[in-house]
Amino acid sequence: MKDYIIEKDEYVLKQYPDETIYVRDLQLQILEIMDELDRVFRKNKIPYALHAGSALGAYNYHGFIPWDDDIDILVAKKDYFKVIKALKKDLNKKKFDFQCFETDKKFNILIPNMKIRKKDTYLEEVNVLLKNRCSGSNGVFIDLSWYGSVSENKWVDEFYRTIVKLCMPFIILLDNLHLNPLFLKKFVYWLANTYEKRNQKSSLVSQTIAIPWEKFLKEPIFKKEDIFPFQDCEFEGRTFMTYHHPEKVLHKWYGENCTKKWDGKKWVETYPKEKRIPKHVRNINLKSGNKRK
Repeated sequence: MKDYIIEKDEYVLKQYPDETIYVRDLQLQILEIMDELDRVFRKNKIPYALHAGSALGAYNYHGFIPWDDDIDILVAKKDYFKVIKALKKDLNKKKFDFQCFETDKKFNILIPNMKIRKKDTYLEEVNVLLKNRCSGSNGVFIDLSWYGSVSENKWVDEFYRTIVKLCMPFIILLDNLHLNPLFLKKFVYWLANTYEKRNQKSSLVSQTIAIPWEKFLKEPIFKKEDIFPFQDCEFEGRTFMTYHHPEKVLHKWYGENCTKKWDGKKWVETYPKEKRIPKHVRNINLKSGNKRK
């Protein structure tokens, strides 16, 4: 008996006059990045975890959720600068590159801490307010965030997050006017790192508070013991890594019905069929690094 859901539907990502791009086409490109990251991380003994919807895919499907058009990963805050050093040293620069605030001050501080991209492809995200301003590739990518300690006092935690939220509209406005708001970026960067360092003894962890989006809709705070240490999992016939207690994390994030259910004959997906659509891609070209018209 299989211990995961089998989904046979094909999902269209983008329809162009001369080409139909399916979600699976993009997933295979993303897997190339993920294989390279797994190689570099394991070589440098850096634990990482499939994160959010990618962790849910590993749990339910032993791979991508069939309509999911991205991969998210996380590392512990203490390992984040090791990641930068490892990628500078060991990443295959002919095929991939990476972008983060530490290496390019045009990077938007309000998004996941790093994007690792595949060269000679193009991907524009749906959220046009957070465009890539960095030099170099606009290719297909994987998002990487760091997870670190947060206060056990929810009011203290909300206070720090509110400061970031107050900075957010000014950063977005100036960035879209092509006026790099470097002072505000540096302030949010400093605040997020200082807050994490002050709460090292806490039993709770979260992704950096510099990313304010999740908090508007969800509660992205978890017990440290449920996130760390990471464990191996199966993903698309490979061995990647995920949370220490994935079911607990996923149930808190997405609700009790998010994980696979046995109907007596097979594992079934509980997510409504009408909502099974890709949601991140505005424009894509898997054959070159150019924007499609």
